[in-house]
Amino acid sequence: MTRPARARIDLAALQHNFHCVQQAAPDSRVMAIIKANGYGHGLVEVARALPEADAFGVVTLDEAVSLREAGFDRRIVLLEGFFGADDLPLVSGYRLDVVLHNTSQIDWLEQTPPGRALDVWLKIDTGMNRLGFAPSDVSTTIDRLARLNCIGSLRLMTHFACADAPDNDYTPRQLDRFREATHDLQGECSLANSAALLAWPDTRLDWVRPGIMLYGGSPLLNKTADELGLRPAMTLGTRLIAVNRRQAGDAIGYGGEWVCPVAMPVGVAAIGYGDGYPRHAPSGTPVLVNGKRASIIGRVSMDMICIDLRSQPGARIGDEVVLWGEDLPVDEVAARAGTIAYEILCSVNKRVHFDYTE
Repeated sequence: MTRPARARIDLAALQHNFHCVQQAAPDSRVMAIIKANGYGHGLVEVARALPEADAFGVVTLDEAVSLREAGFDRRIVLLEGFFGADDLPLVSGYRLDVVLHNTSQIDWLEQTPPGRALDVWLKIDTGMNRLGFAPSDVSTTIDRLARLNCIGSLRLMTHFACADAPDNDYTPRQLDRFREATHDLQGECSLANSAALLAWPDTRLDWVRPGIMLYGGSPLLNKTADELGLRPAMTLGTRLIAVNRRQAGDAIGYGGEWVCPVAMPVGVAAIGYGDGYPRHAPSGTPVLVNGKRASIIGRVSMDMICIDLRSQPGARIGDEVVLWGEDLPVDEVAARAGTIAYEILCSVNKRVHFDYTE
């Protein structure tokens, strides 16, 4: 029998969440963000589940090439562009869009023109202060691009720093900076990520770029995924491989940090940080055992977690344990572990067996 750690990916949930995007932004085209192996859900499988997406957003050339070689012919956008002139033959050969965010990329295009015209997305830094051209440099940058024969279509984009907080006025300020920088320019525009397209209607321009909401995580600080009508695409599960009777005073796991307050049953489940479960999830982080809530105790190990089974004295070896998914939101688990859903979804790795269902 294979190790029981499994990730069940509900492709119907992905499609449902995509339709939520379409309902929120009916007049926009959709670039589905499937970078980082589809946020840990499987790059090609996620792409196949989203036939209505107008484009896919990835980061690495490997991801883009994998999509092309799997037969996808729609627009594929490299969200960080290319990292050197030596990337340009692949970018051109596989017909990839590139995001331009610094002058070095334009230098490379001038020095080593690609074999075909590139469709580009010019990233404007309106306040994220991470990547992008300053608003004051946009006009001169576009003039420079206009002198290149290798540029095909040109689109404009930015990224929001605080869109997950609907009461924060930083997003409108970024929007104003974008409008000021682009008011006399032609070209389609893309501003809204998951949070912005749900919370900031004015950002739903020609293209929206949903990421976490496609996978059933909440992009907003004050709303759960369920409140937003989103469904979890991943259910991470495993099984109990041991149920032991421990005595009051027994210390559980590495460091002995958690001590049994009374005689009690303690379960051991086959999952750990070697599989992508967050190592820093503290005692008290919820799990489901046979569909009912329990909590982990002691430190997360590489291959195992321990579970307080006092609420379920009838639990047995082989019983199902759900780490997150249906009835246990990934956002709740992430919050208990001091991180975000993005990180723990992306961390699930190939030691876990993946099952895809419709």
